[in-house]
Amino acid sequence: MRLAKISTEARVEISDRGRIGTEASWRNAMKLAGLAMLLVASLCCAQDSGDFRPATTNVLDAQYPRVDSAGRAEFRFKAPDATAVKLNFWSGPKLDMARQADGFWTVTTPPLVPGFHYYTIVVDGAEVSDPSSHTYYGGGKDASGIEIPEAGSTYYQPEGVPHGQVREIWYHSDVTGTWRHALVYTPPGYDEQTKVRYPVLYLQHGAGEDETGWIKQGHANFILDNLIAAGTAKPMIIVMANGYARTADAAAPPTGRPFGSPEMIKAMQEMMTAFEDDMTRALIPFIDSNFRTVADRGHRAMAGLSMGGMQTFTVTFDRLDLFSYIGGFSGAAMAFGGQPFDAKTSLHGELADPAAFAKRVHLLWLGVGTDEPAMMHTGIVNLHNALTEAHVQHIFYESPGTAHEWQTWRRDLKDFAPRLFQ
Repeated sequence: MRLAKISTEARVEISDRGRIGTEASWRNAMKLAGLAMLLVASLCCAQDSGDFRPATTNVLDAQYPRVDSAGRAEFRFKAPDATAVKLNFWSGPKLDMARQADGFWTVTTPPLVPGFHYYTIVVDGAEVSDPSSHTYYGGGKDASGIEIPEAGSTYYQPEGVPHGQVREIWYHSDVTGTWRHALVYTPPGYDEQTKVRYPVLYLQHGAGEDETGWIKQGHANFILDNLIAAGTAKPMIIVMANGYARTADAAAPPTGRPFGSPEMIKAMQEMMTAFEDDMTRALIPFIDSNFRTVADRGHRAMAGLSMGGMQTFTVTFDRLDLFSYIGGFSGAAMAFGGQPFDAKTSLHGELADPAAFAKRVHLLWLGVGTDEPAMMHTGIVNLHNALTEAHVQHIFYESPGTAHEWQTWRRDLKDFAPRLFQ
């Protein structure tokens, strides 16, 4: 409004220059008009371009995708011979891209929910990754990803604090008959303080993802670095293992069967059993032998997201001799195989005596996003209510405004980790 007023006043003065009567007044009017035109042009350009910056998930020096402070993202993809190109967010908009004269296709999204988003580009029906973005394993394949910053949230970003290390390990498993891969976070000072031993959190990924997810997508290392530096979490080791396992003599899982079919349920159960055996018979002994751990149940925790939450509740309640801290991030309700929860009989009846359970398990933690799919949200809320009615001591956390996504699980870890080993 102020710019419009300046421009109008300038035009009035210019049109009436004969009455102004002085050359100085004429020059002043011209300067005023020119200034107004520059300011209006500047405002228009700012409104068109926003404050876009290259996304932090881009490969080196890639200028696109770009993100602005409103959460919009600009994409630019080269496909000069294509007839149709679409931007495909797995949990978000599906947008047609517009062809440009230089052979690039472009689109600007509406504001996106803060956090990490998987996406692909669909070129004439073929789904491909964006070469300008790093790839992340999700949905059973490598896909592009973009980070939409959450205003004011730095807890999952690298800060000017001491940083731990993320190490790759390979261990041989007699259960699977293979060498298996895992990532291990060691806290700041681990290599210098050689006489210190540490508690361990086993932290599991979800279905379609793998052991790299908690670092690449979830930034678990930065979350712990920042919590430890703030003095709100104990220094700990975090082990992130591959959640898929088959025994050495197991047949390959069935293909072409729908999820929930008897064949797929049987394959999932077999994988769950094999994973539990691998974790308890191979992985935990390897970690305790090769890292400076406090190797008892009072210093051992397990948590996981989605499928990893189901695995957590299955493994820990089968082996409470090994674990005393339990966390389910958007996945605990899946541990009951579709059956209603009963505090007296579910989970081997361990919850039938709440007082005894509270003495044995130091933390039982449930989390879910408020915008998760209704079945997921309802299942976990119902589990929380059932535990409350049964007087089972536990923590329930809802992440506001987030769905079945990494922003929910980052927040879960931020709340869960400070409660461990206190």
